[in-house]
Amino acid sequence: MSRRRDIYIGDLQGCWKPFARLLDKLDFDPAADRLCMAGDLVNRGGKSLKVLRRMIDLGAPHFSVLGNHDLHLLAYAHRHPNVRKTNPEFERVLDHADGARILQWLREQPLLWLNEADRIALVHAGIDPRWDPARARKCAAEVEQALRGKKFGKFIDNMYGNAPDHWAPGQKRFVRLRTTTNVLTRMRFATADGRLEFKSSGDMNKPPKGYRPWFELLHESWRDWTAVFGHWSMLGHFEHKAGDHDNARAICLDSGCVWGGALTALVVDGGERSIVQVECGN
Repeated sequence: MSRRRDIYIGDLQGCWKPFARLLDKLDFDPAADRLCMAGDLVNRGGKSLKVLRRMIDLGAPHFSVLGNHDLHLLAYAHRHPNVRKTNPEFERVLDHADGARILQWLREQPLLWLNEADRIALVHAGIDPRWDPARARKCAAEVEQALRGKKFGKFIDNMYGNAPDHWAPGQKRFVRLRTTTNVLTRMRFATADGRLEFKSSGDMNKPPKGYRPWFELLHESWRDWTAVFGHWSMLGHFEHKAGDHDNARAICLDSGCVWGGALTALVVDGGERSIVQVECGN
């Protein structure tokens, strides 16, 4: 059976019931459709284990790019010293019979996914303004290799930190891996030369001085692409358009489900694009 739809879904953060309702509303067919999750599958919503097991049971071609909360789960399992507070939701994942399998599945997920056919780039947080598609893919692949390789522990040990505030090709390997991870899983505001800012509230209308939302600074080589992302719940479902292109240059799918907002999907069916949502409040 040929695939008929790609379904991009925003941050779940362990919110199982809205996820199930959204799939029902979409009349999701796992044999024909492809789920493309924008990351942050876990944490806060109470049902992270159920969400992860569902994704694993679905198998390929369904996948998620990794978000900062997903990486936080991996760091928690690694007993990183920065992750000291007991997280009952994470403990349920680790204590489950499939815990090791779940962690391995997370380590095998991408940080950036490029759909060449539809010209869609899926990332959890953002893309460095200096990166063209080839550079972005190369940088993401370096982190993916670290997650899957023998030096996974060293990568996790060096993952946390806001400094340096920018990516540079000449940085030492594990510094560069950290700055790449910050770009792909944490960024909101940036400068044209790729400097990141992590202290602001995330109000797009009140950017830190000298900074702009990263999607306003995308490298010109992305001009016929749409960057689909999550992470920025203050934006909600948001579409950024630039130039005379019919499709949005960037689409945010994080509509704050875990905070009682909505769960948002971008459905790509051939040349047609549509937004489908379910409410997440009680």
